[in-house]
Amino acid sequence: MIFKNATVVDGTGAGPYVADVAVRDGRISEVGAATGGGAVIDAAGLVLAPGFIDMHAHSDLALLTEPDHLAKVSQGVTCEVLGQDGLSYAPADEATLGRLRRQLAGWNGDPGGFDWSWRTVGEYLDRLDEGIAVNACYLVPQGTVRALVVGWEDRPATDAELAGQKRVIAQAMADGAVGMSTGLTYTPGMYAGTGELAELCGVVAAYGGFHATHHRSYGRGALEAYAEMIEVSRRSGCPLHLAHATMNFKVNRGRAGELLGLLDDAIADGCDITLDSYPYLPGSTTLAALLPSWASAGGPGATLERLRDPAACARIRHVMEVEGSDGCHGVPVEWDTLRISGARSAALAGRVGTGVADFEDFRRLLIDDELGITIVQFVGDEENVQTIMRHPAHTGGSDGLLAGARPHPRAWGAFPRYLARYVRELGVLSLPECVAHLTGRPARRLGLRDRGLIRVGYHADLVLFDPESVRDTATFDDPRRQAEGISHVLVGGVPVIGDGRHTGALPGRALRRTSTGTAAI
Repeated sequence: MIFKNATVVDGTGAGPYVADVAVRDGRISEVGAATGGGAVIDAAGLVLAPGFIDMHAHSDLALLTEPDHLAKVSQGVTCEVLGQDGLSYAPADEATLGRLRRQLAGWNGDPGGFDWSWRTVGEYLDRLDEGIAVNACYLVPQGTVRALVVGWEDRPATDAELAGQKRVIAQAMADGAVGMSTGLTYTPGMYAGTGELAELCGVVAAYGGFHATHHRSYGRGALEAYAEMIEVSRRSGCPLHLAHATMNFKVNRGRAGELLGLLDDAIADGCDITLDSYPYLPGSTTLAALLPSWASAGGPGATLERLRDPAACARIRHVMEVEGSDGCHGVPVEWDTLRISGARSAALAGRVGTGVADFEDFRRLLIDDELGITIVQFVGDEENVQTIMRHPAHTGGSDGLLAGARPHPRAWGAFPRYLARYVRELGVLSLPECVAHLTGRPARRLGLRDRGLIRVGYHADLVLFDPESVRDTATFDDPRRQAEGISHVLVGGVPVIGDGRHTGALPGRALRRTSTGTAAI
């Protein structure tokens, strides 16, 4: 295949240039004046870029249940990073997996008749290798590991349990995980202290991986939470990646500069730090995530018991509405910022798109849907979003939840929205800068030495788009709408999107990190 007269934006941040780009045997074979046979794509006036890398994806089940993965590949995404926020489905035993399925139903669904036969990270990656539309990397989730070894109790790990967690993480890294994720506003991962996290990150660092963290607060105490993760990186020597890095809620309006100052000081002092963000103001999570951590101790069953207990509920309400729950980032909940995006129970389908009236409504929803309700939370700040995305350590991530009746539109629109709103309309980033944020820079963080750039010999993960018409069309009311202006997407040289339509091809595979820090298929 030859892309003729393409405007090449190569992923390095360098300026665009016009060239032919030829693809042979899954690799980029020529850049310049290409010759030879094969299909010819007239790319005059169009931009050819490396395929986009979603540094924060929640497609852990979606890739297996709907492997064509139109939501992401139609955006130009050719690689996703799974196992986010400290919670996913491997490694696990049968009992732990059962609890995780219940806890994560709001994020990922819980499909009936699904084959849950894997237990290790290696076995999960093998399932991905059976055929998916895009490539995928996996982070071993610290909360899942803690659930497996310690359980859902709110207490420090014993020395034996810490050693057990380190063995599990070492095996996961040997199986091919690219790093470890934490989700420190989610149970049970949030019960780990700074010292425990540093011990676990030391194992990850020994395998050449990195620590991707959803830290303890994006609201009140956000800077202290970021500082704790920098301290973990210093103690362990483990590179740090800050997930959906932002400063949310009214208390943090216009304060992104303080965060970046903290990061710049640490980077100047030798810390290896990157971050990702999504180009929207609202966030999305489960409704149960807003509970105080002590109310979720013991797992989903214990949580529901507390929600049925009047005395426990009185305490929960006071913490949430007066003190500020750690699950709501230390900020008293504002019910009018919440919108229901999905429910597991068909009986609650009519609530999708509505708000949460008050604490009693919140409590009933959690009980009636067995904690499965998902929400969109309108708490972001535009100045903070733009300031953070300009930083040279920034990469792109959708944080897209694909389950639910009306999921956040970032699952279908994050990457074209970067190109349309923040490049073409607002000029926050130049096109070469933005493409570098979405391709070459995340490839370096993931250790993908021959991906993320347009260079001879690199894997032909490519996206062709019209810079004047590319745009997201997904909205909060109609979130599953395909982006416009993206005509071709190749994964490993195989067209998955051609002329704007899915070809049915499933060339994607798990990209595994070896113990020496290199990636292989």
